[in-house]
Amino acid sequence: MEERVTITVDNGIADVRLNRPDKMNALDPAMFAGINAAIERLAGMKEVRVAVLSGEGRAFCAGLDMGSMAAGGSGNDLGKRSHGVANTAQNVAWGWRTLPMPVIAAVHGVALGGGFQIMSGACVRIARPDTRMSIRETYWGLVPDMAGLALWRTLARDDVLRDLTYSAREFTGEQAERYGFVTRLADDPRAAAFELAREIAGRNPDAVKASKRLINLMAGGDTATVLQGESDEQVKLMRSPNQVEAVKAHMEKRAPVFVD
Repeated sequence: MEERVTITVDNGIADVRLNRPDKMNALDPAMFAGINAAIERLAGMKEVRVAVLSGEGRAFCAGLDMGSMAAGGSGNDLGKRSHGVANTAQNVAWGWRTLPMPVIAAVHGVALGGGFQIMSGACVRIARPDTRMSIRETYWGLVPDMAGLALWRTLARDDVLRDLTYSAREFTGEQAERYGFVTRLADDPRAAAFELAREIAGRNPDAVKASKRLINLMAGGDTATVLQGESDEQVKLMRSPNQVEAVKAHMEKRAPVFVD
């Protein structure tokens, strides 16, 4: 079987591609397994400073492959917490948030249902203005259950989220930016994503990863926890080799050379 998710790494940037273009990268059991395997693999790749997630072909991800689901289901045990706080289906979206490095989603074509939830797991989401999006689950008589609600609570207003969830209506990438789901728009999302990835990869990787941990903590932590987290991360960074190199490179007007 063709590899459902491909990963190539160059200069600290992982190019992660959903690779089922003939089905608009729709989610069948093999795609669920492939995404979770890719997340697990990335978690151990210390050389990766930032990942760009995109879809091959005409779309980012069309959501569940309903034909495949009707034939035999996803094979996922929704009650089992197989990946920390998440089940196997939730981890294909939530897992991007748990990775140590930032993840940038480059979105085009469609991001429907589960595909929209996978997109939402990225730290930054860059989309074509004409991308078709939907919180699709109530259309099929279901609820969003792939970590979308845990992710959207920091992105969109409560009433907007209710509107789109209850109705299951489609909206565009341009509308998604206004709603808060999309960070910014670009006619070529992959090119824009890689431009940002190169900028991030040029920063102290220890500071970038620490910043991700803090922002993740901010989503659910109380004030005291967040303030303590800031202090703890800063103490570890101050006078560390990569932090010293960041200062020296700036003072010497040269590109920094960081150690992963």
